[in-house]
Amino acid sequence: MNNAGQGRSAPFLKTDVELWRSMMQVNLDSIFHCIHQVLPAMLDAEWGRIVNIASTAGLTGYSYVSAYCAAKHGVVGLTRALALEVATKGVTVNSVCPGYTETEMLQRSVDAIVAKTGRTAAEVRAELSARNPQKRMIQPEEVANAVTWLCLPGSEAVTGQSIAIAGGEVM
Repeated sequence: MNNAGQGRSAPFLKTDVELWRSMMQVNLDSIFHCIHQVLPAMLDAEWGRIVNIASTAGLTGYSYVSAYCAAKHGVVGLTRALALEVATKGVTVNSVCPGYTETEMLQRSVDAIVAKTGRTAAEVRAELSARNPQKRMIQPEEVANAVTWLCLPGSEAVTGQSIAIAGGEVM
């Protein structure tokens, strides 16, 4: 599983090259480097499971995080392209795309929004939860369960997919 993520927000015209490159390095380049390390052994074994953690931001767009969205769209594109390359070699490649998930990264985002807007943490959390039709945050275990399923016997025919774990936010 490739799980690297960092989200920093800024309006597009305030997104400088440093922010752009940082989001690409953490959220996309790291996926490339990890796959590069493990894929040869998987091809030799004629078996492997690559699961990239993307985001619903890789399936849709969100304002004020254009660099993050672009990087996560890149993860989804890489997943699809590589899945086609290795489809006949016993290796599957998929991505899991969580919505807002109860993690340290989410807490940092909430804190940043509170600092910038003066809203309370409860108000910010309610606003973020409202994007999910189930009106809740995703739990890390729900993401882990999807990753596990993609690695278990019986999931061999699932490749090139980007599965949203987001309570119906992306359909």
